[in-house]
Amino acid sequence: MEKRSKMQLALQMISGYGAEFSAWRMPGTDPAAYTNMDSYVERAKLAEQGKFQMIFIAVTPVLSSNLGPQTPMFPMDPMLALMAVARETKHIGLVATLSTTFNYPYNIARQFKALDVISHGRVGWNAVTTSDPLAAANFGARVTERKERYDKAHESIQIVQALWGSWESDAWTLDVEGGKFADMDKIQPINLQGQYYASRGPLPIPPSEQGQPVIFQAGGGREGLELAGKYASGVYANPYDIASAREHRQAIRQSAVRFGRNPDDIKMFAGFMFSLASTEEEALNRRKQLMNFNPQEIPNRVSYLGSMIGVPLSVNLVDIDKPIPADLLKNAYANPRDPRSPIALKLLLQGLSVRDVLAHGVINYHPVVAGTPTQVADFLEEWFLAEACDRFSVVPDVSFDGVADFVNQVIPILQERGLFHKEYEGKTLRENMSIPYEYGMREYGINE
Repeated sequence: MEKRSKMQLALQMISGYGAEFSAWRMPGTDPAAYTNMDSYVERAKLAEQGKFQMIFIAVTPVLSSNLGPQTPMFPMDPMLALMAVARETKHIGLVATLSTTFNYPYNIARQFKALDVISHGRVGWNAVTTSDPLAAANFGARVTERKERYDKAHESIQIVQALWGSWESDAWTLDVEGGKFADMDKIQPINLQGQYYASRGPLPIPPSEQGQPVIFQAGGGREGLELAGKYASGVYANPYDIASAREHRQAIRQSAVRFGRNPDDIKMFAGFMFSLASTEEEALNRRKQLMNFNPQEIPNRVSYLGSMIGVPLSVNLVDIDKPIPADLLKNAYANPRDPRSPIALKLLLQGLSVRDVLAHGVINYHPVVAGTPTQVADFLEEWFLAEACDRFSVVPDVSFDGVADFVNQVIPILQERGLFHKEYEGKTLRENMSIPYEYGMREYGINE
């Protein structure tokens, strides 16, 4: 068993409101937070006050939400949001998603390295492929098969890394007396040509304090593990229980070893959602309030819950404010294809109403803890000490008060238990993630 460092935290920022897409209607929330960059800056400053290692913005280049009752899933533009945050913070890392499928490597390299230099070495790139046909249509393209998407990703990452390293570390001379701004002999084209992408280079940008941005990855399967093991220093994952989380973390570490890397240099972030209150009952009521903002979604949620336990549920069949009748529940079972099912079945067998079970977040994308600060801290501690993950990507239900409550109420508990740091370890994202300095493309041929 490897030696464990302290846990690390990323604050996932979702369109300015929080994990729940009805959060824009909660009292105190700015309904226009989507376009208000000050709201992003304020949350980032709170996270920095709590010593979060980074903020993380995921994005898919498509409008997929029903903007009648709900907010968008992502910010208007992740890079512009991070730019606003970069100018108002000093320590916290800045990580954004940008697809390798529909963006040229030169543009990716330029955007992330420029932000990395501006922020003094605090930037990371979450490199992902895109398989959404609607996203493809936005680029006048079609979704290609999985192998091609990942082949393109390998080429993209390698070209981006090469462009990041197209200035030698001492190329920027700033020799005022000699009249030499930079040494052009140390700024050279990369001249890489792959099957899908090519770039001459160089970039017009010198190294940052951390050399170049940190590479992250999100995506499963054999191809995703290979991409992570070969390039990534951070991996965003969505396990729902400790067993599957440990299995995925070990697979990531083994992939790093296959590519000759130290497995401790790649960190798995597990997604986690929370609703905080002074009691568990109050936290569940908060979640029910959010759920009641979109009553048209409740029939779908009830039906989906039924599929998780093998019972045909509907709002016409059962009273969702009462426990499921015993004659229906006697044949229930946990769907083996859905890791969330055992928790859903356990809560239903305890006699909770359907609405209360849904309020526990059993059909949410990440594990959900609705409860007190101690309950949230207990969950994080259990997963971390069980080596289910290295880090957590934390998503508040409502950003307006959820970030401040986590920083002021949960962080002190984690610090008192010796699980979370009290000060930043360094000035760059690499230093604060405890991963090595890196500059330029590693020693491999393109798409090797």
